[in-house]
Amino acid sequence: SEVMTRDPKTSTEDATLDDIVETMEKNHIKRLPVLRGDTLVGIVSRANLVQAVASLARDIPDPTADDDRIRERIIRAIEKEEWRPLNLEVLVRDGIVHLSGVIADERSRQATIVAAENIEGVRLVHDHLCWVDAMSGLYIPSPEDERLSKTG
Repeated sequence: SEVMTRDPKTSTEDATLDDIVETMEKNHIKRLPVLRGDTLVGIVSRANLVQAVASLARDIPDPTADDDRIRERIIRAIEKEEWRPLNLEVLVRDGIVHLSGVIADERSRQATIVAAENIEGVRLVHDHLCWVDAMSGLYIPSPEDERLSKTG
């Protein structure tokens, strides 16, 4: 009785993590007994909370990893095709894809865009593929870039 707390703060086994943290913070305690009715079934410590937070952080997906996977899938889907753009560059941010490179004809543009759109996780595809005539050297930007240059 000399080392025990007279009216200890406790928690129930179905308490949320928020409730437990709030009780520990509010009462400046490092350990919280957990009860089922009047029976002690465990103790939650600050170390347990740190472990829980670390576990939650591991479960949160890294959005850049998803973007990297999307980019890799797009490149794999396109690089093996005969119609693939020269110097293909694929940038992905939050599932939004930017395609750059040099195409030989409009069918190549459409095929590249469709290939990217069909990859899981892609939300939108921006076309920056340009066409260069091999004989004359004539450079034609993508329709999207052409529109942007006229409005910007």
